[in-house]
Amino acid sequence: MMKRQLFVLLTVVLLFSMILAACGGTAQPTTAPTTAAEPAAPAAPAEPAATAAPAAPANEQAEAAAAKGLTELANAYNGAYKGTVVTMSGPFTEADAVIFNNSVAEFEKATGIDIQYEGSKEFEASITIRVQANDAPDIVDFPQPGLLSTFAGQGKVIPATDLVPESWLAQNYLQSWLDMATMAGGDGTPGQYGVWHRFNAKSLIWYPKAAFEAAGYAVPTTWEELQALQDQIVADGDTPWCVGIESGAATGRPATDWTEDFMLRTTSLENYDKWVTGDLPFSSPEVKSAIETFAAIWNDDAMVFGGRPAIVTTFFGDAPAPMFQDPPGCWMHKQGNFITSFFPEGKEYGVDYGVFYLPGIDEAYGKPFLVAGDIMAAFRDRPEIRAVMQFFSTGEGIRGWLAAGGALGMQKDVDLAWYGSDLERDIATLVNEATAVRFDASDLMPGEVGAGSFWKGMVDYFSGAQPLDKVLSEIDASWPR
Repeated sequence: MMKRQLFVLLTVVLLFSMILAACGGTAQPTTAPTTAAEPAAPAAPAEPAATAAPAAPANEQAEAAAAKGLTELANAYNGAYKGTVVTMSGPFTEADAVIFNNSVAEFEKATGIDIQYEGSKEFEASITIRVQANDAPDIVDFPQPGLLSTFAGQGKVIPATDLVPESWLAQNYLQSWLDMATMAGGDGTPGQYGVWHRFNAKSLIWYPKAAFEAAGYAVPTTWEELQALQDQIVADGDTPWCVGIESGAATGRPATDWTEDFMLRTTSLENYDKWVTGDLPFSSPEVKSAIETFAAIWNDDAMVFGGRPAIVTTFFGDAPAPMFQDPPGCWMHKQGNFITSFFPEGKEYGVDYGVFYLPGIDEAYGKPFLVAGDIMAAFRDRPEIRAVMQFFSTGEGIRGWLAAGGALGMQKDVDLAWYGSDLERDIATLVNEATAVRFDASDLMPGEVGAGSFWKGMVDYFSGAQPLDKVLSEIDASWPR
């Protein structure tokens, strides 16, 4: 009995001690919670994480794109499409392909988008096969809008205005460029089916600058002044023009450029466009008048180096060579900006040669410019594709190529300081003064005409083999119906 009482007493004492211990734990100084919380504090700083990762860190390039309404381009510069791939195809090969890839390298680095470009020397044939097999790349660079128009009519192409804000295109391009990107879609409704990227200028006259100035000649700014200059050169016992249209299988092509330039100077843009589509025949008074206007020069032996017979036998690349003789054998040569690659080695722009704009003839038609160039079109619609198309619609999209040389930018936000060549900067300045531009017509016409009967007809006429009326009627007859 006594043992049992002792056991109960010990149990009570033990329970009381445990209660005191528990109460003592809660009565300890409150430093322990603070100490326990300290390790968690460094994990809580939200500031570094907040500045490092919200899906779209702001930067100047993104802000500039956003200000233009180019949402996907802004997102791209914010890293939203990093790791994506955009495939491309076009006519750039070898050196041109290198320049193109270099020109987009900064964009790829800034956005993380990989632009994979594949060029082909047989571009027209290869892209046709791929499109018909539903294997087109994301974006295709067309060196002429005619083939693009075919695919747009088949419903294969995404309208450019679905990818790039229409308001931005209207802001950054002369209306003529937008007109030339407008074509019928798969349902026949007209729309803009491409974004113009780069171009070459054709309405140019080259001259031997040092000799020209030494002779006291002045650059003409009107058609009347150009005619007066021609007459003065003849009066001085010299020949005004260097002309040659021989080019192997493409013999006659340079004459098509003259026809196109004079169409733009003697009739309306509407007539020019109808001529391109075959709705205005070659035998029309408008086309015949344009040819007769420059034929008055070509058919005059005193006006052309070597006389009229030399026109069809002189290789077009050799035609300007007499300008660099001492004294010059001829004083003016009309050709696109690519012709400088045929000039004698060592000749310097601004010293040995200069360039000026082929003046307009009728003030009613303003200051038109004949061009050729590249238009980008998309065959798929994804955010990263929109970003790339929006990039190509900006001056930044061509900036790298302008610095490398060999291209002109039609975008209004191109800074002339970006050109790496004084010559190309000056040509760009001339084009910026144009009131309208139109694409090389023969490149837009069906091949049977633009690269067939048109070339042949010009050779037949200027060689004296056929009268002009017969030549024009034969070209009309060759148009596919």
